[in-house]
Amino acid sequence: MRLSHLVLTLLGAASAALAAQAATPAPAVAMTLLRLPNGERIGLIGEHPGQPAPTLFVLQGTLDVARAEPIYTEIARLLAKHGYMSVLLDAPGHGEDHRPNEPTELNSWRERLDHGEDFVASFTARARAVLDYLVKERYADPSRVAACGTSRGGFLAFQLAAAEPRIRCIGGISPVTDLRALREFDHAQRPAAADALALIRVVPQLAGRPAWISIGNNDHRVSTEAAIAFSRALVHAGATKVKDGDPVPVELIVNTSPGHRSSFHDHELLAEWMLEHMK
Repeated sequence: MRLSHLVLTLLGAASAALAAQAATPAPAVAMTLLRLPNGERIGLIGEHPGQPAPTLFVLQGTLDVARAEPIYTEIARLLAKHGYMSVLLDAPGHGEDHRPNEPTELNSWRERLDHGEDFVASFTARARAVLDYLVKERYADPSRVAACGTSRGGFLAFQLAAAEPRIRCIGGISPVTDLRALREFDHAQRPAAADALALIRVVPQLAGRPAWISIGNNDHRVSTEAAIAFSRALVHAGATKVKDGDPVPVELIVNTSPGHRSSFHDHELLAEWMLEHMK
């Protein structure tokens, strides 16, 4: 066999192996499902050390999707190596929170707003009850709690932090910051209600707390411009909480990811940042 033919054969075998590997589904996330006394279903990632641990809310859509698609829980696995316990729960209109005859996913958010229901307030009440339970049962250290999420989960993480002062720092990967930027809200019957839930409205409650945001430079799905405007508002509000010349703890990364996408690298950067700010 000529050398050139041998090289091509080896390259072909390597390509086939890579293709087979790419086609192999990623293993399900190691997540413990727990049913709270109030009926709420939550997921836990990380070993319970038998004493209160630093705790991270990792928010996205449904627990089932989070278990099946590791991209949404990579930060939980990274921080588990440092003794963190991550907690997940279904977003409004997702998983067990979805109601019969209701549109699915983000359309359920618009449907609830159209009917005068503040789905954010309901969600933050649920999440705060989860935190109360975890603190009471000595899972969570109430002095070391953080929240993060991807896309809609980022929106919920910042809303939760605005309602819950025990959350010390917040991260959003390609976060929704303005519901009106979403196509699901193009024909909302109560646009003012959607406007009222824009993250820029809760900046005063978040001012001074460390925040991390990454967004693609051409993200039309959630609006790059809206994410940048939100981060700038956080900086301006946070500047009033620090001494002149001291850094404002708001980090914005505008990257070149195409469209509305995230990567495992986003989680690595956020994990590193969060470990620093949760010391």
